[in-house]
Amino acid sequence: MTHLGADTTRTLQDAVSAHGGDGLVLLCSFQKEESVIVDELARLGALDRVRVVTIDTGVLFPETLQTWKAFEDRWGLTVHVEDASAPEGVEPWSGPEHCCGAQKVAALERALSGAQAWITGIRREQAPTRSGAQLVEADEKRGGIPKFNPLAAWTEKDLWTRIFERELPYHPLHDRDYSSIGCAPCTKPGSGREGRWAGTEKTECGLHV
Repeated sequence: MTHLGADTTRTLQDAVSAHGGDGLVLLCSFQKEESVIVDELARLGALDRVRVVTIDTGVLFPETLQTWKAFEDRWGLTVHVEDASAPEGVEPWSGPEHCCGAQKVAALERALSGAQAWITGIRREQAPTRSGAQLVEADEKRGGIPKFNPLAAWTEKDLWTRIFERELPYHPLHDRDYSSIGCAPCTKPGSGREGRWAGTEKTECGLHV
Protein backbone atom coordinates (compact mmCIF):
# COMPACT_ATOMS: atom_id res chain seq x y z
CA MET A 1 0.00 0.00 0.00
CA THR A 2 2.88 2.38 0.77
CA HIS A 3 4.27 2.30 -2.75
CA LEU A 4 0.77 2.67 -4.23
CA GLY A 5 0.14 5.75 -2.13
CA ALA A 6 3.49 7.20 -3.18
CA ASP A 7 2.74 6.55 -6.86
CA THR A 8 -0.64 8.24 -6.52
CA THR A 9 0.81 11.26 -4.73
CA ARG A 10 3.58 11.63 -7.27
CA THR A 11 1.20 11.28 -10.22
CA LEU A 12 -1.11 13.96 -8.86
CA GLN A 13 1.81 16.23 -8.00
CA ASP A 14 3.10 15.87 -11.56
CA ALA A 15 -0.35 16.63 -12.99
CA VAL A 16 -0.79 19.75 -10.86
CA SER A 17 2.77 20.96 -11.37
CA ALA A 18 2.56 20.68 -15.16
CA HIS A 19 -1.08 21.58 -15.80
CA GLY A 20 -2.65 22.96 -12.61
CA GLY A 21 -5.21 25.71 -13.03
CA ASP A 22 -8.01 25.92 -15.57
CA GLY A 23 -6.06 23.48 -17.76
CA LEU A 24 -6.45 20.49 -15.42
CA VAL A 25 -9.80 18.71 -15.07
CA LEU A 26 -10.84 15.97 -12.62
CA LEU A 27 -13.85 14.00 -13.83
CA CYS A 28 -15.82 13.16 -10.68
CA SER A 29 -18.68 10.68 -10.31
CA PHE A 30 -18.57 10.62 -6.48
CA GLN A 31 -17.58 6.97 -6.28
CA LYS A 32 -14.96 5.46 -3.98
CA GLU A 33 -12.14 6.29 -6.38
CA GLU A 34 -12.94 9.99 -6.21
CA SER A 35 -13.11 9.83 -2.41
CA VAL A 36 -9.44 8.87 -2.46
CA ILE A 37 -8.36 11.23 -5.25
CA VAL A 38 -10.10 14.33 -3.88
CA ASP A 39 -8.70 13.65 -0.41
CA GLU A 40 -5.18 13.33 -1.79
CA LEU A 41 -5.51 16.56 -3.78
CA ALA A 42 -6.76 18.31 -0.63
CA ARG A 43 -3.76 17.04 1.34
CA LEU A 44 -1.49 18.38 -1.40
CA GLY A 45 -3.22 21.76 -1.11
CA ALA A 46 -4.08 21.48 -4.79
CA LEU A 47 -7.88 21.43 -4.97
CA ASP A 48 -7.93 25.06 -6.07
CA ARG A 49 -5.68 24.17 -9.01
CA VAL A 50 -7.97 21.47 -10.40
CA ARG A 51 -11.32 22.00 -12.10
CA VAL A 52 -13.62 19.33 -10.67
CA VAL A 53 -16.35 18.42 -13.15
CA THR A 54 -19.32 16.08 -12.86
CA ILE A 55 -21.69 15.06 -15.62
CA ASP A 56 -25.35 15.21 -14.60
CA THR A 57 -27.57 12.98 -16.71
CA GLY A 58 -30.72 13.98 -14.86
CA VAL A 59 -31.20 10.41 -13.64
CA LEU A 60 -28.53 10.12 -10.96
CA PHE A 61 -29.27 8.16 -7.81
CA PRO A 62 -30.43 10.29 -4.85
CA GLU A 63 -27.49 8.77 -2.98
CA THR A 64 -25.13 10.23 -5.60
CA LEU A 65 -26.53 13.69 -4.87
CA GLN A 66 -26.06 13.03 -1.14
CA THR A 67 -22.45 12.05 -1.71
CA TRP A 68 -21.91 15.14 -3.85
CA LYS A 69 -23.06 17.24 -0.87
CA ALA A 70 -20.81 15.25 1.49
CA PHE A 71 -17.79 15.99 -0.73
CA GLU A 72 -18.63 19.70 -0.71
CA ASP A 73 -19.00 19.68 3.08
CA ARG A 74 -15.79 17.74 3.74
CA TRP A 75 -13.44 19.47 1.33
CA GLY A 76 -15.13 22.78 0.47
CA LEU A 77 -15.23 21.50 -3.07
CA THR A 78 -16.52 23.55 -5.98
CA VAL A 79 -18.10 21.21 -8.52
CA HIS A 80 -18.66 22.34 -12.10
CA VAL A 81 -21.62 20.63 -13.78
CA GLU A 82 -21.98 19.58 -17.39
CA ASP A 83 -25.55 18.72 -18.37
CA ALA A 84 -26.18 15.42 -20.12
CA SER A 85 -29.88 15.12 -19.35
CA ALA A 86 -32.36 14.18 -22.04
CA PRO A 87 -33.06 17.07 -24.45
CA GLU A 88 -36.20 19.09 -23.95
CA GLY A 89 -39.22 17.20 -25.23
CA VAL A 90 -37.50 13.81 -24.87
CA GLU A 91 -38.39 11.46 -22.02
CA PRO A 92 -35.69 11.01 -19.33
CA TRP A 93 -33.09 8.33 -19.94
CA SER A 94 -34.60 4.99 -18.99
CA GLY A 95 -31.98 2.31 -19.65
CA PRO A 96 -29.55 0.85 -22.20
CA GLU A 97 -32.15 1.05 -24.98
CA HIS A 98 -32.69 4.76 -24.22
CA CYS A 99 -29.28 5.75 -22.90
CA CYS A 100 -27.47 8.99 -22.10
CA GLY A 101 -24.32 7.81 -23.92
CA ALA A 102 -24.07 10.37 -26.72
CA GLN A 103 -25.10 13.25 -24.46
CA LYS A 104 -22.60 12.13 -21.83
CA VAL A 105 -19.71 12.03 -24.29
CA ALA A 106 -20.70 15.48 -25.60
CA ALA A 107 -20.71 16.77 -22.01
CA LEU A 108 -17.19 15.42 -21.48
CA GLU A 109 -15.98 17.13 -24.64
CA ARG A 110 -17.35 20.42 -23.31
CA ALA A 111 -15.68 19.81 -19.95
CA LEU A 112 -12.34 19.16 -21.62
CA SER A 113 -12.57 22.02 -24.10
CA GLY A 114 -9.36 23.98 -23.62
CA ALA A 115 -8.01 21.52 -21.04
CA GLN A 116 -4.33 20.61 -21.06
CA ALA A 117 -4.85 17.34 -19.16
CA TRP A 118 -7.39 15.41 -17.11
CA ILE A 119 -7.51 13.10 -14.10
CA THR A 120 -9.66 9.97 -13.84
CA GLY A 121 -10.44 7.23 -11.32
CA ILE A 122 -9.69 4.42 -13.79
CA ARG A 123 -8.22 1.24 -12.27
CA ARG A 124 -6.89 -1.81 -14.12
CA GLU A 125 -8.95 -4.11 -11.91
CA GLN A 126 -12.26 -2.54 -12.92
CA ALA A 127 -12.71 -4.22 -16.30
CA PRO A 128 -10.80 -5.96 -19.13
CA THR A 129 -11.21 -2.75 -21.16
CA ARG A 130 -9.17 -0.95 -18.49
CA SER A 131 -6.54 -3.61 -17.72
CA GLY A 132 -3.81 -1.78 -19.60
CA ALA A 133 -4.29 1.58 -17.89
CA GLN A 134 -1.08 3.44 -17.07
CA LEU A 135 -0.50 6.13 -14.45
CA VAL A 136 -0.10 8.62 -17.28
CA GLU A 137 -1.09 8.04 -20.89
CA ALA A 138 -1.82 10.09 -23.98
CA ASP A 139 -5.52 10.49 -24.70
CA GLU A 140 -5.42 9.94 -28.44
CA LYS A 141 -9.17 10.59 -28.77
CA ARG A 142 -8.54 14.15 -27.58
CA GLY A 143 -5.42 15.28 -29.36
CA GLY A 144 -3.00 13.33 -27.20
CA ILE A 145 -3.48 15.41 -24.03
CA PRO A 146 -2.18 13.64 -20.88
CA LYS A 147 -4.69 11.50 -19.04
CA PHE A 148 -3.63 10.86 -15.44
CA ASN A 149 -4.90 7.66 -13.80
CA PRO A 150 -3.39 7.92 -10.30
CA LEU A 151 -5.23 4.82 -9.02
CA ALA A 152 -4.39 2.59 -11.99
CA ALA A 153 -2.77 -0.13 -9.87
CA TRP A 154 -5.10 0.08 -6.86
CA THR A 155 -7.38 -2.80 -5.93
CA GLU A 156 -10.81 -2.63 -4.30
CA LYS A 157 -9.18 -3.61 -1.01
CA ASP A 158 -6.63 -0.81 -1.31
CA LEU A 159 -9.39 1.75 -1.79
CA TRP A 160 -11.37 0.63 1.23
CA THR A 161 -8.27 0.49 3.39
CA ARG A 162 -7.57 4.14 2.59
CA ILE A 163 -11.21 5.22 2.98
CA PHE A 164 -11.55 3.64 6.40
CA GLU A 165 -8.10 4.76 7.61
CA ARG A 166 -8.88 8.37 6.80
CA GLU A 167 -12.63 8.21 7.49
CA LEU A 168 -13.45 9.59 4.07
CA PRO A 169 -17.00 10.17 2.85
CA TYR A 170 -18.07 7.62 0.27
CA HIS A 171 -21.09 6.68 -1.81
CA PRO A 172 -23.56 4.71 0.40
CA LEU A 173 -24.60 2.42 -2.46
CA HIS A 174 -21.17 0.79 -2.20
CA ASP A 175 -22.46 -0.70 1.06
CA ARG A 176 -25.35 -2.26 -0.86
CA ASP A 177 -23.13 -4.21 -3.28
CA TYR A 178 -22.97 -1.56 -6.00
CA SER A 179 -19.31 -1.69 -6.93
CA SER A 180 -19.65 0.72 -9.87
CA ILE A 181 -22.34 3.39 -9.95
CA GLY A 182 -23.73 5.26 -12.92
CA CYS A 183 -27.26 6.38 -13.74
CA ALA A 184 -30.12 4.91 -11.73
CA PRO A 185 -31.94 3.23 -14.67
CA CYS A 186 -28.81 1.39 -15.89
CA THR A 187 -27.08 0.38 -12.66
CA LYS A 188 -27.70 -2.68 -10.52
CA PRO A 189 -25.69 -4.28 -7.69
CA GLY A 190 -22.66 -6.23 -8.87
CA SER A 191 -18.90 -6.58 -8.55
CA GLY A 192 -16.49 -4.74 -10.80
CA ARG A 193 -18.54 -3.15 -13.58
CA GLU A 194 -20.96 -6.08 -14.02
CA GLY A 195 -23.81 -4.04 -12.52
CA ARG A 196 -23.52 -1.39 -15.24
CA TRP A 197 -25.94 -2.04 -18.12
CA ALA A 198 -26.58 -5.49 -16.59
CA GLY A 199 -27.94 -8.04 -19.03
CA THR A 200 -26.40 -6.33 -22.06
CA GLU A 201 -23.03 -6.51 -23.78
CA LYS A 202 -22.35 -2.85 -23.05
CA THR A 203 -19.35 -2.28 -20.74
CA GLU A 204 -18.37 1.34 -21.30
CA CYS A 205 -20.34 4.57 -21.71
CA GLY A 206 -17.88 6.02 -24.19
CA LEU A 207 -15.99 8.43 -21.95
CA HIS A 208 -12.86 6.29 -21.74
CA VAL A 209 -13.10 3.73 -24.53
